[in-house]
Amino acid sequence: MKYLVTGGTGFIGSALVRRLVEEGHQVRVLDNDLRGAERRLRDMAGKIESVKADIRDADKVQKAVEGVDSVFHLAYVNGTEFFYSKPDLVLDIAVKGMANIIDACRDTGVKELFLASSSEVYQTPEKIPTDESAPLIVPDPLNPRYSYGGGKIICELMALNFGRKYFDRVVIFRPHNVYGPDMGYEHVIPQFTLRLKELADNSTGGIDFPIQGTGQETRAFVYISDFIDGLVCLLHKGEHLNIYHIGTMEEITIESLAREIARSFSRDIRLVPGELRAGGTMRRCPDIRKIKGLGYQPKVSLSAGVRKTADWYIQNAKTYISEKLK
Repeated sequence: MKYLVTGGTGFIGSALVRRLVEEGHQVRVLDNDLRGAERRLRDMAGKIESVKADIRDADKVQKAVEGVDSVFHLAYVNGTEFFYSKPDLVLDIAVKGMANIIDACRDTGVKELFLASSSEVYQTPEKIPTDESAPLIVPDPLNPRYSYGGGKIICELMALNFGRKYFDRVVIFRPHNVYGPDMGYEHVIPQFTLRLKELADNSTGGIDFPIQGTGQETRAFVYISDFIDGLVCLLHKGEHLNIYHIGTMEEITIESLAREIARSFSRDIRLVPGELRAGGTMRRCPDIRKIKGLGYQPKVSLSAGVRKTADWYIQNAKTYISEKLK
């Protein structure tokens, strides 16, 4: 098979590209490196085809789709701080990018599409663990945070409704807090790690560590290799017009996460609670029984994954913290 991966130089995209190549597929990558980084795939030169282009450029998207058998559409603006600071950009890329991909697939006869969505589409669910049937909501359109979740809802609706008429297989997957080395800066694990490193480098003894919220908020994190295993599972067994949660059901408080990261520094921390940003979710944990029914089974424990991730950020702190959204 020949696949196009949009957003292919991103954290998840680049990991997917590597796995597809390992499985013997041909891969074309489309990215403009706004949020991705070309260096992630530098060692793949000669093994993949790269197209540097903006997902909002319809002509370039059309050319990138020509000749492929299937599309993984991951191009998007991720990172919570950007939901608040650049909501117009988030929505522009979401809506124009999705429209361009669908139009290009229709025009070139590509009949298979895998769409990256998000747990943000259901935001604050009534039931936890949360399965794929949870209602999709935008609690407050005046809060810029929901630019991200709102954009993903639009993408899901477009994929499903155009999918009924123009595609043989459309599969939607919702990542739930995917993490690992080189995942970006605008996420809780790298932010906690880099902040703790700075505090540890400039103090001795216990560390006072300010956080947003009380620390009792919960999430369920999935290590990148486990997540890609889930994607490959969907590649082989995902059903047309179906949605799948990919993650783990290992729910952890943010306080416990901070203490887990602090073990990399062999330091005790004292959490200093702070104000939770408007729109923050108290609990989130996916129900993954649907994808487990296809054979998916996460393998990496949170303690092992967090240690690998924290160690990577400690070793790469100086160069990594300078990478920001242009």
